[in-house]
Amino acid sequence: MAGDSPHGTMLDESTPGEDVPGQTARDGAGAETALVTPVRDTPGGTKTGMDSATGPWAGAGPDTGLDPGLDAELDAELEAELDAELGTDPDKDEPSPDPDSGRQGRASGLWALVRRHPTFAVIIATAALLRLIAMIGYQPAMFFNDSFDYLHVAMEPYPHPLRPDGYSFLLLALRPFHSFALVVLVQHLMGLAMGVMIYALLRRRFRLPGWGAALAAAPVLLDAYQIQLETLILSDTTFTFLVMCAVTLLLWRDRPTWKIAASVGLIIGLAWLTRSVGMPVLLGVLLFMLVRRSGWKMMAITLVACALPVLTYMGWYKAESGKFAITESNGIFLYARVYKFADCHKMHDLPVSEYALCTEPVNRLPNSQDGIWNPQSPLNRYTGKRFSPENNRLGNDFAKRAIVAQPVDYMQVVAHDFFRVFRWKRTVFPDEATYVQYEFRKTSKALPEWRMDGDSVAAAEAKAYERGHARTQIVEPFAGVIRGYQDHVYLRGTMLGGILLIGLAGLVPLWRRLGGAALLPWTLATGLLLAPAATAEFDYRYVLPAVPLAALAAGMAFTPAVRRPLTTLTRRAGTRLRRNGRA
Repeated sequence: MAGDSPHGTMLDESTPGEDVPGQTARDGAGAETALVTPVRDTPGGTKTGMDSATGPWAGAGPDTGLDPGLDAELDAELEAELDAELGTDPDKDEPSPDPDSGRQGRASGLWALVRRHPTFAVIIATAALLRLIAMIGYQPAMFFNDSFDYLHVAMEPYPHPLRPDGYSFLLLALRPFHSFALVVLVQHLMGLAMGVMIYALLRRRFRLPGWGAALAAAPVLLDAYQIQLETLILSDTTFTFLVMCAVTLLLWRDRPTWKIAASVGLIIGLAWLTRSVGMPVLLGVLLFMLVRRSGWKMMAITLVACALPVLTYMGWYKAESGKFAITESNGIFLYARVYKFADCHKMHDLPVSEYALCTEPVNRLPNSQDGIWNPQSPLNRYTGKRFSPENNRLGNDFAKRAIVAQPVDYMQVVAHDFFRVFRWKRTVFPDEATYVQYEFRKTSKALPEWRMDGDSVAAAEAKAYERGHARTQIVEPFAGVIRGYQDHVYLRGTMLGGILLIGLAGLVPLWRRLGGAALLPWTLATGLLLAPAATAEFDYRYVLPAVPLAALAAGMAFTPAVRRPLTTLTRRAGTRLRRNGRA
């Protein structure tokens, strides 16, 4: 990864001491002391070493005061147990295929890879087969309401006022192939790649057993709703993939180089242009780099690299619309958030221009999103376009006044939507028409005849992109197989809550280092679940981007760095009891 892994595949077995730079650790007096093993040459010729902060005993904390002999004995026992569990054998190298054997050599190398990672091989092969079945069963792709906005920008590029155009740029790049099936294939490959990233990080960087790393990758690889989301023409899979790429690069080494810092920043910038929630991701990454003492230079490089694509896009937006911005919708979505509770009688000095946004409780529509999309929305009391700069300004100001005047009511709606994520059953929300778009259906709807502008129609643009029939074709029995799979195999909200709790438990033993490396994926996962609840409303598609990050954090809760202090404390307590018994 980024040229840092030793020879062979990224998923090779890990040998203690490889690919982990030296660091400092704190001694019992609080001073920083270098704790580095003797440097040795790796097969690739680069010199590496292991330190106590990133090695298998990371996070042990200061010395407990027991005699050094007992400490050494316990450490040796734990090292032996971990090596046996991981199957680490420095003398066992991957058999190199004969370059003259052609296909037979490549097949032999692939089989050797499968034998080294049997559990993950079964899971990822199953995941690939499920995605193939979905592609055959639903051709060339599935569509969501938002799909046609992304498509319209790809056909006639312009800065969209409602959402950034990052995903439309992907559609634009693939447009010469005239194939929605190719778009879906790319998204399926992104889904599989996210599973590989989780496995590779846990296996090589954090020394988890193969079966444990494979289990952590399973939610993103096998969840039926994740597979269905990858089949839709939507931005969510691309956004999640970009965030996972940034996290993988940042965690692959203990301290990032300037190249990694720049790459992470650029990727986050692209994620920000794919979904607006990429901005909190940047804040989370910078906070993590600060906590991990990556250095101000690395943080500045990340920030500048992120700003390059974002500022370029904002300059384009200003040239087209006259305003230096990414969208003209943040205020409108925030208005939808407060629509359910805003009471104009409690707001002081409300401008007359915002009176039209007031709604009495008896006349209020049931869902927050009704404040935007329903024809009876108060926003429709203004003339002109709904997503206009003026409406965005008015909605933003009104929402802030409502939050300041009714902070408790705001916290209640945010908490309600946040905890809705963790319900066991999926319920129809926000309405039947929206909910069924997240399902593999028995029938397909005709492409909409919406007018995208004065001379463009949604259905016609889809046909032009495909250069043929673009309506989803349902092919049995493949469609029936993936529908049956979706009925029974998916990550329930309560399971996701359990995964987050496991990740949180893994942060506790490393509290002296604020949770260690797992702090990054856990906080990003939680933030991606909280952001929609705080700024818009709950939606099932907003849950899935948090899953791979949460699964990665949960897997890191079982790494040697976390288990070592727990195991050591347990054994030392037992030793003390035995000694007291003898006395």
